[in-house]
Amino acid sequence: MSPQQHNGSYPNGQLAEGGRPTLVAAPNIATRTICLVDDDPSVLKATGRLLSSAGWKVESFVDPIEFLEHAKTYQPHLVVLDILMPKMNGLDVQKRLKTISPASRVVILTSKDDPAVRSNAIAAGASAFFLKPVDDDEFLAGVEAALSKN
Repeated sequence: MSPQQHNGSYPNGQLAEGGRPTLVAAPNIATRTICLVDDDPSVLKATGRLLSSAGWKVESFVDPIEFLEHAKTYQPHLVVLDILMPKMNGLDVQKRLKTISPASRVVILTSKDDPAVRSNAIAAGASAFFLKPVDDDEFLAGVEAALSKN
């Protein structure tokens, strides 16, 4: 979803769609945005539905470069990030995200079962690392844990 299509609220008094001011509330499930970045639309759809059904506000991106542009402005609370993408791999996205949105948490969701990739992602600050297909309850618990870290 592009920033122009976004219909949610953002922290720090930023504006939502149509230029309406948003309320700043204590961080909770209803006010936190989770961005999904994966080049597979079916993964975005399934993961987005899962997170939405749990009450999260979700934005999906197939293009990691578009996501990074969005992140500069909207500073997402959490990013669920794939590793294997054609334009830019997830580790590079994670590194750039840390520079433009240092408070954003990252959860890796990938089919790349490689100990070196897992180690690099965790060393770079990923809160969790999941392999596709993932157990729904385990994944949701990992998302909640990532968002509860200070």
